Amino acid sequence: MKGLSLFANVGVAETYLENLGIDMVLANEIDPKRAKFYKHLYPSTEMIEGDITDNKIYNKVVSKALDYNVNFVIATPPCQGMSTAGKKNDLDPRNQLVSYAIDIIKELKPAFVLLENVPQQLKTKIEFDGEYMLIPKYIKYQLEDIYLFNNDPIIDCANYGVPQTRQRSIFLLTRKDIGNRWEFPKQNNKIVTLKEAIGDLPSLDPLIYDVSYEKHLSVFPEYEKKMEEAEKVSKWHTPPKHIYRQVMAMRYTPTGKSAFQNEKIEHRPHTKDGRIVKGYKNTYKRQSWDRPAYTVTMYNRTIGSQDNVHPGRPIGLDNNGYMIYSDPRVLTIYELLKVMSLPTDWNIPEWASEHFIRQVIGEGIPPLLVKQIVSQIVENEEFNIAI
Repeated sequence: MKGLSLFANVGVAETYLENLGIDMVLANEIDPKRAKFYKHLYPSTEMIEGDITDNKIYNKVVSKALDYNVNFVIATPPCQGMSTAGKKNDLDPRNQLVSYAIDIIKELKPAFVLLENVPQQLKTKIEFDGEYMLIPKYIKYQLEDIYLFNNDPIIDCANYGVPQTRQRSIFLLTRKDIGNRWEFPKQNNKIVTLKEAIGDLPSLDPLIYDVSYEKHLSVFPEYEKKMEEAEKVSKWHTPPKHIYRQVMAMRYTPTGKSAFQNEKIEHRPHTKDGRIVKGYKNTYKRQSWDRPAYTVTMYNRTIGSQDNVHPGRPIGLDNNGYMIYSDPRVLTIYELLKVMSLPTDWNIPEWASEHFIRQVIGEGIPPLLVKQIVSQIVENEEFNIAI
């Protein structure tokens, strides 16, 4: 099968498709850095860099896809306008981008299409013919004459061996002449917890970057020793950088709890001038060992964002009798690779900054989920005969 990736990011979703015999021959991505990253990962894929709303780029994508005889399309339009981690703005122009993917699908009429976005997509409206229409209704209105749709578009990655709770809205489209409906695979019986995914990795202290190194070492006297042990695991298991007051709040935060719940007010998050920070209980929060990780977002480098902090372990009492916990930091890139079901030897380009790597990982679909979904096509004899 020949594949096209729209809104390709860096190709996280496509990681294991080659192993299934899917040849991703073409991709489109607007951001030059993401397009460069994608080309680094998939040198044999033709990358068309540019804005799909530009007629020149749009027509080039369609023309090349026809030349390649593309019969599989994966489209992952931006979700920032709909995501619960974003502003959930119905009028965000990025929400409208799905219409360009639909137009391309109508022109190519590939055998199979995977359309992915956040669950909020099901409740988001876009403009069509001067009126506002829910995105699912729009997609079906445009494509139901050509395609069969899967019955239930909501799926949670945690039910498919991914150590992360991440709900997605995924439409699986099968061209009607093929005669069979593409559905999600059966759920796994075993949920992979965070402990199973990263619990065997060595503890790692963060680097406090807004104080002197001497003060940093006074807080974490084993910092350098721990860093050396972590580097033996991977060059991507390196200390995240955080500010002093956030680290100190998280040191007193138990596994599975938010720093806003800390017993002593002085141990709760506060501003530089000492005022107590106000926030939701899923921010400044440690994850839990006994369940999958929470959804990895673009903001996974930030302690104060949603559910980002390492679970930690109790390591002893301070001089005042309060328990201190290890690893007051976000997950390392290496830990994120495991949580996202990416290979731990993922071929990350040397030029990519830590901030950028974290962003593109947070925007991706766990590739193990995609692999299992697409396997339904590859392993189905009726689909193969039709193709």
